[in-house]
Amino acid sequence: MAARGKRASEPQWFQAKIAPVVLIKSKEPLLAERAITQLRDQARQSDPATEIHRVDASGYESGQLSIYTSPSLFGEARFIYVPEVESGTASFFDDVAKYVEHPEPDVVLVLRHNGGNSGRKVLNACSKANVPTYVASEMKSVSDKMSLVREDVRRAKRQIEPEAVQALVDALGSDLAELAAMTQQLLADVQGTITQQHVHKYQAGRVQATAFAVVDAAIAGNSARALTLLRHALATGAAPAALVGAFAHKVRQLAKVSIRPAPPAKELGMQAWQLDRARRDLRGWNETRLRGSVLALAQADADVKGGSQEPQYALEKLVLTIAGKA
Repeated sequence: MAARGKRASEPQWFQAKIAPVVLIKSKEPLLAERAITQLRDQARQSDPATEIHRVDASGYESGQLSIYTSPSLFGEARFIYVPEVESGTASFFDDVAKYVEHPEPDVVLVLRHNGGNSGRKVLNACSKANVPTYVASEMKSVSDKMSLVREDVRRAKRQIEPEAVQALVDALGSDLAELAAMTQQLLADVQGTITQQHVHKYQAGRVQATAFAVVDAAIAGNSARALTLLRHALATGAAPAALVGAFAHKVRQLAKVSIRPAPPAKELGMQAWQLDRARRDLRGWNETRLRGSVLALAQADADVKGGSQEPQYALEKLVLTIAGKA
């Protein structure tokens, strides 16, 4: 959240524009991710062949930044994103502080700092170098959340009734990601002004898409429903890593129950009802499908933790594998 002095004049996340170095000061993950997406889209609009790289500051080794930013033989544009500047190693802080003084012209380096005192060397270097800095302010109050809805509608050049804004925040205000996703859904589906009646209608028919609902559909082999639930879960803020964790929990149970003869529930660390459910879920499975699911889980886990630029694709591939459709 913007503070006194210079910070108070820092523009908000939705004003972010690409530059050789951009700093996002994040207090609200949803808004920070929007800023990153906006910047990435701008980079690709400028050059569709832009290479995208994500850097883990916590595992950074000296000189790594220069590998990503050094001029390439073919002059490809590059977009480098560091999601957790504050978790960086000493080498990371040193290299970034030096780099921002003389950034490469064909590179966009986006630094996201999520608060706290760690990483102060980078923040100071960015300030000294006049790096464009944008704020993703924390949203806790009802008025802040109502403002978010109104701003999303305004940027879409649409209108929404005040009662509809209140109804949305009353229903979904506890989950900012879900509030934003439902606003976008209404904008996509409703013609003209969004009314309180539209909000009530959508809330009444809203899909219940928890991580375990996605898992249950995939385990049952219903790939179409599993993919629908997955996309809704992601759109409403479900974390990819949490979804992989739910799949891993279920597949581990299936693997335990597949042992012949099956040990008792207590020996497997399961409740009796969990054992019965796992036995039912295992019907129609074979060793090949189970082995493939375990391997797919390991790959998806790596992909959503930074190994892939497209975590949604990794999750969809996992769903299809577990559903027996891959």
